[in-house]
Amino acid sequence: MAFDYKKEYKEFYMPKNKPSTVPVPSMNYIAVHGKDDVSGIDYAHKENFKWISVIRLPDFVTKDDFEWAVREATEKKKIDFSKVEFLTYDEGLCVQCMHVGSYDEEPKTVALMHEFMEKEGYVLDITDKRMHHEIYLSDARRIVPEKLKTVIRHPIRKVLEVSQ
Repeated sequence: MAFDYKKEYKEFYMPKNKPSTVPVPSMNYIAVHGKDDVSGIDYAHKENFKWISVIRLPDFVTKDDFEWAVREATEKKKIDFSKVEFLTYDEGLCVQCMHVGSYDEEPKTVALMHEFMEKEGYVLDITDKRMHHEIYLSDARRIVPEKLKTVIRHPIRKVLEVSQ
């Protein structure tokens, strides 16, 4: 039987459709970085847009295993896989929410997440190392936009208290 992350790690892949905080541990991924040329971005500032696409790896897959698999695939398929990398990503404390609906409607969910985060005493902590993260649970080619499920996750940190 195939391993199902959604069943085994519900707290990360099946959150409720209301914002909550979650500590996300370090996980390993297959990753490909890119920039620009993505639909739906602000093309007036597209030079600033960078993205990373990741697929989670099982915990038992090591970097050595990954590098072996890339070499094997390159040799057998005669395709350049040099842009594919092994990425360990430690998200840390995040606010997340299940978004149900069109990708165009995501800003409403993000606004709810930010409202929740601020009410709970957190601030957004997006940096070069801590990123906006979306997990697409639905196949957009097969599901009507109103039923698409996407986990949206933002890194946060506690607001520093100012001593008086």
